[in-house]
Amino acid sequence: MSTSTVNIADVKGYCAKLADAALAASRNLASAGGAQRAAALLAAAESLERHTKAIVDANAKDLKAGQEAGLSAAMLDRLKLDEKRVAAMAESVRQIAGQVDPVGQVIEGQVLGSGVQLSKVRVPIGVVLIIYESRPNVTSDAAALCVKSGNAVILRGGKEALHSNAAIAAAMSEGLSAAGLDAGAVQLVGTTDRAAVSELLKMDGKIDLCIPRGGESLIRAVVEQARIPVIKHYTGNCHVYVDQACDAEMAVKICVNAKTQRPGVCNAAETILFHAEAVKNGLAKRICQALLDKGVEIRGCEKVRALCPAAKAATEEDWGKEYLELIVAAKVVGSLQEAIAHINRYGSRHTDAIVTERVDAAETFIQQVDSANVFVNCSTRLSDGGVYGLGAEIGISTDKLHARGPMGAADLTTYKWVGRGHGQLRS
Repeated sequence: MSTSTVNIADVKGYCAKLADAALAASRNLASAGGAQRAAALLAAAESLERHTKAIVDANAKDLKAGQEAGLSAAMLDRLKLDEKRVAAMAESVRQIAGQVDPVGQVIEGQVLGSGVQLSKVRVPIGVVLIIYESRPNVTSDAAALCVKSGNAVILRGGKEALHSNAAIAAAMSEGLSAAGLDAGAVQLVGTTDRAAVSELLKMDGKIDLCIPRGGESLIRAVVEQARIPVIKHYTGNCHVYVDQACDAEMAVKICVNAKTQRPGVCNAAETILFHAEAVKNGLAKRICQALLDKGVEIRGCEKVRALCPAAKAATEEDWGKEYLELIVAAKVVGSLQEAIAHINRYGSRHTDAIVTERVDAAETFIQQVDSANVFVNCSTRLSDGGVYGLGAEIGISTDKLHARGPMGAADLTTYKWVGRGHGQLRS
């Protein structure tokens, strides 16, 4: 796998070579057995551990460049790798290797009246292009998930993690190749030139799917240029709604955890909605103070500012904002329906939670909030493929088709109909 910078004059031809190699590898992977793919992933995990120092050293270059470029503390945290995080990356690859192989699973089957045995069987998608920013662990997770599901993958990371991604991809490739997989199964785009992305997005005869992970501007740019299907992982503008009847201690803990446990990730809460009763009984003020004590900047409506003088005035833009740092928007609403309407208008269909003791309120929230993940009495931070038992995830889809929510290896498959007969004809 090449990780060198490519001259812009060669970008079109370079991208065509990447796609051709991936297409050939995808056809070989489709016939490779699950045991072979799992063994290759275990070899890749070992390779990551062997090259820990090289990966951490490469990451140090990216961190230094990020600091000089003025990246926020939260973004630098997303970028940072140390021995512990590299070990976690390797363990994630091992967990993926140990998952049930989705390829070949029979989704459903029946015997038709003609006697033909008809099955709906999981098969790889083919070639997947993944475009992502900042978090270098995506390189190993995405590669592992694609190999597990029998897909070839073309990885295009952000320039802020250039050295880290190159080191991780080289280590993964070394392990996979040593185990006998086609070298084209995992390829890293070796240039940060945006023209490469444009070229790859046009290759509808060779690349089957694009999954962009990053800011909304990146995803919208991909959607506008793509001639291939795109599964969108839009912003994580997640909400916590504190209902009129709830456990106060639970509400404080959930709001603080959802916002501060790791603010730079997509399932961190960005808006907290308080029922008016939570203002009257002092719970809203208590939650705001707990957030302030954690260093959170609050941007609130007039009612929030009245109970929390430290809060800044929220603008219309704040309600739809994904901060990815210690900032939260806060608003007082008069009813459950007003909270739901706010979430459905400003949310990103990612993850939204209600804290309530009312069963009817919880059920209404579940039914009417149009999000991939809807939680009752738990933190939005639990919206995660690993927490769900899926292992690592390729991302959290905010689309409704073809996958929604955390995407594991099974979500990187499609299906084909297989009919087995003994000479049946159609009359």
